[in-house]
Amino acid sequence: MQPVISVSNLSKTYASGFQALKNVDLEITRGEIFALLGPNGAGKTTLIGIICGIVNPTEGTVLADGYDIISDYRQARSQIGLVPQELTTDAFETVWATVSFSRGLFGKRPDPAHVERVLRDLSLWDKKDSKIMTLSGGMKRRVMIAKALSHEPRILFLDEPTAGVDVELRRDMWNVVRSLRDTGVTIILTTHYIEEAEEMADRIGVIHQGELILVEDKVELMRKLGKKRLTLQLQYPLAAIPENLRSYGMELAEDGQELVYTYDTQGERTGITTLLQDLSAAGIRFKDIQTDQSSLEEIFVGLVREQP
Repeated sequence: MQPVISVSNLSKTYASGFQALKNVDLEITRGEIFALLGPNGAGKTTLIGIICGIVNPTEGTVLADGYDIISDYRQARSQIGLVPQELTTDAFETVWATVSFSRGLFGKRPDPAHVERVLRDLSLWDKKDSKIMTLSGGMKRRVMIAKALSHEPRILFLDEPTAGVDVELRRDMWNVVRSLRDTGVTIILTTHYIEEAEEMADRIGVIHQGELILVEDKVELMRKLGKKRLTLQLQYPLAAIPENLRSYGMELAEDGQELVYTYDTQGERTGITTLLQDLSAAGIRFKDIQTDQSSLEEIFVGLVREQP
């Protein structure tokens, strides 16, 4: 299947000499939710800006739904909707007017039925006649999404879409994004809420100092780079880990009541069986056992720390 976005050897160097992007190659599949993660200044917004035609690349090519973003600018841009970080709307316009106006900017004929559908999907229909200045921050963020969807794009960029949005509204917006994906819209998401990427994304990309250091299926990434922890609540406290068990690299809680064993998610289960047998042979009894797996946030922090 032809990728809906194809980025090849993309670089961006500003007049100051700062290189924001370094030879980025990326393909994004039609109909997926792709999360782009990276620390502040990593190049996320620059990459989005280039694909959306806001920033000029220094070198490289970008195709959006098969159209070159430079030589076929109008066709490429018509396929893309962008929700920027900043809330930039006319405070004195109504919700209906600003969304309808955005549709007209792309040369689309008026379509009240489509605008109504978008506003209803985003729970904005009862606010259609309200001026933007009267809305809450979360509602303004929804208006930005409605504006981006007004011209019926097949690619939607969400740059920090839930910044400043409360937890309940954030989850509502996650449902909106999923429903858009179900209609065939490709979603590219940047977020500082890494649990948001863990909850929603099909694939994860990590960018650091302008370089794309990883692109991976989310489930496969969690499997390959994640860690599992086995926590044993002991019947009787230990003063120290016995010598014959130290090769496991376990940690003993300060009060001696808990042993924690961390291992790769790809590790063999027989290793845990052997550990439990060795614990039993050492006369160590436990009253409870718990397991948990490292989060995407822990994996992300580890990846960034490893970079020079």
